[in-house]
Order: sequence, then structure tokens, then C-alpha cells
Amino acid sequence: MASSSGTSSGSSLLQNSGSEEDLQALMNERKRKRMISNRESARRSRMRKQKHLGDLTAQISQLMKENEQIITNINVTTQHYMNMEAENSVLRARVGELSHRLQSLNEIITVLDSTSGAFGAGDFCNFSEVNDSFMNPWNMVYPHQTVMASADILHY
Repeated sequence: MASSSGTSSGSSLLQNSGSEEDLQALMNERKRKRMISNRESARRSRMRKQKHLGDLTAQISQLMKENEQIITNINVTTQHYMNMEAENSVLRARVGELSHRLQSLNEIITVLDSTSGAFGAGDFCNFSEVNDSFMNPWNMVYPHQTVMASADILHY
């Protein structure tokens, strides 16, 4: 019976060593598969990173183009604004000048009205002739009459 127990323990050792070898081979196979899987995952990760970098580069290029267009639009709009501001300035000066001329003409009309009343209606001058002379200064009713002007007429 001793021999049977020796063979059983010997076969058990053989089974253990076979199991250990199988287990070791299985672990090595799993390790190898894990390494391959990790390499593949790292490769996919690098590919995603590369694609993301390319997308960001394209986005930078697109944003730079948009920025250039916006800057161009701002420059054109600023130039247009400056032109309008200059034109407004000229028009404001013209309004001031015309307002002053209108005030002067109203004063002349007031003086003519007051003098016309003093001499009687129609004795001094005919208003249609006065109006015509203002519209056409070269065709004056009284060509030798002096014209009074003040220095503040020339202010713009």
C-alpha cells in the first residue's frame, strides 16, 4: 500500500506541476492578450488625439479667417463713420451759415416793413422787386446802394 500512496502523491505532484504549468501558460496568454489590447487601445488613443489636434488646427484657421473678416468690416465701418462724421460737420456748418443768413434776411424784411409803413404803402419800394433782388443779387433794384456786412457773417 505504500507504493500506491507514493504513486498517488507522485501523480498529484505531476498534476500540480501540470496545473501550475497550465496556469502559468494561461496567465502568460492573458498577459500577452492584455498587452496587445493595451497597445491597440494606446494606438486608438493616439489616433483620437491626432484627429482632435487636426480638428483644433482647422478650427484655429477658420477662426483666424473670421477674425480677419471682422477686422476688415470694422475698418470699413470706421472709415464710413469718419466720412459721415466729416459730412455731418460740413452740413452743420452750412446749417449755421444758412440760419445766420436767414436771420439777417428776416431783419432786413423787418426793417423794410417798418420803413415801408413810415413812408406809406408802395412809396418806398415794391416788395416783389425786393424779393427778386434777393433771389438774383446781380439784378439789384438799387445797384448803387451799399451793402452792409458784419464780421460775424463770416463765422462758420
